[in-house]
Amino acid sequence: MKLLRSSALALVLNGMAIPALAADSELTVFDWAGFEEPSIFQGYIDKYGDSPTYAFYGDDDEAYQKLASGFKADVAHPCSQMISKYRDAGLIEPWDVSKIQNFKDIDPKFLNSPIFKDDQGVWFIPTDWGATAIAYNSETVPAEDVASLNVFIDPKYQGRTSLPDSADDVWALAYLATGVTDWTKVTDEQFAAAADWLRKAHVNVAAYWADPSEQAQLMASGAVDIAWSWNDGVVLLQNDGFPVGFQRAPKEGSSTFFCGYINMKNGPGSEEKAHEFMNAWLAPTSAKALLDTIGYGHTSTVAMETIKDEPAVKDGLAEVDAPILAQTPNDPAQREKQLAEFEKIKAGF
Repeated sequence: MKLLRSSALALVLNGMAIPALAADSELTVFDWAGFEEPSIFQGYIDKYGDSPTYAFYGDDDEAYQKLASGFKADVAHPCSQMISKYRDAGLIEPWDVSKIQNFKDIDPKFLNSPIFKDDQGVWFIPTDWGATAIAYNSETVPAEDVASLNVFIDPKYQGRTSLPDSADDVWALAYLATGVTDWTKVTDEQFAAAADWLRKAHVNVAAYWADPSEQAQLMASGAVDIAWSWNDGVVLLQNDGFPVGFQRAPKEGSSTFFCGYINMKNGPGSEEKAHEFMNAWLAPTSAKALLDTIGYGHTSTVAMETIKDEPAVKDGLAEVDAPILAQTPNDPAQREKQLAEFEKIKAGF
């Protein structure tokens, strides 16, 4: 099975935030493994002759801790719920969008928050979005079993499931499973119900995956039959001919998320190149590369128009007739509470 995207994965799984792919020394990008695919930002390479230098991380909280502890990068790629944390810590500065020609094409719904854009400027440039739903081995798991999120607590699949080692994604799952579709308004009772459900789900977990490649390896090896998955894990399996289904419309629903780039304060490299990197990322031609490599949608309306008829859009990104929990920014204190509880659950408490 050739499911490891790049040598970056080995560094991610070892918890190392060091330049894994050294190239243009004047721009360091701190990113998820897989996003170093050159075709996504081809315009940058055309202009400067090389890719940026990349360093990698496995989840949003790990990335924040490393950057807050002094790791130096010029830009980083968090998801939307993390932006207030970076702002509050004084780690980022606004982008100069006058230098990013393609910024104007971003769908306004992705910037509809004062956390992202206010009278001080634009703090976050959304670039990509996807879904979190049920990936399953379609040869061993009947379709009716994944018609409900309770498949994750079904004793039939004890030791046969995998969940992401990501507090945001597992709580999105638990809230959906217990009837909550808006995590910005969670009561103590709803939190407790979701935590109880997660403890039941924990009993069935063979492994918590740290990276989509790891999740794909778990399924491809036969170690697990069902995973709570992003689009990219499914794309990796599909590209390898594995019989994977992606159930985005169980009766309780599924989740969506979006991510983008922040401009690190006092980054060691070139501000000009950081802005040109974003302009290249937002170019319409990046949408097909992003879809083929990661399976994600693009935030640019112009870019999405170029791929609207692609099967991967219709299968993995189209609207579904089921509840959706959007992973938009929520209360930072609530998020920290969820993170702490998730660590207890993983430890068996």
